[in-house]
Amino acid sequence: MLITPRDREILRLAVPALGALVAEPLFLLADYAIVGHGLGTTAVGALGVAGAVLSTMVNLCVFLAYGTTASVARQTGAGNHTRAMRSGVDGIWLALAIGVVLIAVCWPSAPVIVELFGAGGDQTAQAVTYLRISLLGAPGMLVVLAGTGVLRGLQDTVTPLVVAIGSFMLNAVLNAWFVLGLQWGIAGSAWGTVLAQTLGAAVYLAVVARGAIKLGTPLTPGLEGVKQAGTAGFALLVRTLCLRVVLLAATVIATRMGQAELAAYAIATQVWTLLAFALDAIAIAGQAITGRSLGAGDVAATRAATKRMVQWGIWSGAVLGVLVVAARPVLPGLFDADPQVTELLLAVLWPVAAFQPVCGVVFVLDGVLIGAGDQRYLAWAGVWTTLAYLPAAFLASGFGVVALWCALGVWMVARLITLVRRAAGTEWLVTGA
Repeated sequence: MLITPRDREILRLAVPALGALVAEPLFLLADYAIVGHGLGTTAVGALGVAGAVLSTMVNLCVFLAYGTTASVARQTGAGNHTRAMRSGVDGIWLALAIGVVLIAVCWPSAPVIVELFGAGGDQTAQAVTYLRISLLGAPGMLVVLAGTGVLRGLQDTVTPLVVAIGSFMLNAVLNAWFVLGLQWGIAGSAWGTVLAQTLGAAVYLAVVARGAIKLGTPLTPGLEGVKQAGTAGFALLVRTLCLRVVLLAATVIATRMGQAELAAYAIATQVWTLLAFALDAIAIAGQAITGRSLGAGDVAATRAATKRMVQWGIWSGAVLGVLVVAARPVLPGLFDADPQVTELLLAVLWPVAAFQPVCGVVFVLDGVLIGAGDQRYLAWAGVWTTLAYLPAAFLASGFGVVALWCALGVWMVARLITLVRRAAGTEWLVTGA
């Protein structure tokens, strides 16, 4: 493919977004490494339980980033810079409100939440400790999501990358100091992450506040704007819940197949997740570009950018699929898989590789429609594709983990059909502010 000015714009947004996406999960990986080295297996298990709860919160609240990106980008494209910043400020206030609610709800119920994961004894106590302290960072964690959405909407993906890298480095230093130096135990790990997240949120608040003051945008919450952000966020929440149902159902089915099948499925899922980060970077560029071009009333540019990003998605997916096939012989050794798991994993990686081009198109069009503000359609499409997946997963449960991954492929194809059908039409091409 020849590199065009449009390609350079896509890469300008996608490459830094990829860096930020990869940096985010490194928070928890740093915690695992330090806790495992200093506190042992029980603490690592406790961190795994609490980390699963916190990761679920982040995944469910990702609409704070996506919805804010779409609204800010649309107003920016329309030339309404003050209203764009107003949308960003309201998104941040919504994030703070949700963060406070999470603390109020999850703090007293932390023991019950942890027990749902089957942890016991000292592991339960440590998991509750980590979860309760980490909840204090929930407002900051969600402000980071909303702030990231504001800057992406303003066509800036570099600042989120810088903040993500700085937060990760600070998190690692603080965790090492608190856990290994001051001997605070698992509480030290939690406090290190809370401080890193909160300082990262402070950077976003400072950047957004400076932009708002420059434009004369009030920093107080606009109730109507917060309500609109919540309404758009609800549709994206439904979409996200559908994604979680699919992945949870697959995990439950793999667990019932046996330990080797579960291990092979878990490793393949980690590989798939890593690939998803790369493809999602193009989707983030799609959110920003689509929102801005539709806000400017330029349907032709929106169509052209969408077509080009779909091509990028196909080619990126194909390249990633080839890389999976090339790395397939060595991947089991990286995870120290035993012979049975290795055999299953080598078989599972074939469908993982084969469906990457489909994933590339799905992720791009998902981002484009989010950028267009077509959240209601995405919510309903999420419901229908989940209903298409569940029977396929049920049938796959009797044929092994490879069949289960093929069922996940059926789900991706169902998403592809709904998204291509929508993108080919005109209902989502709503222009103006």
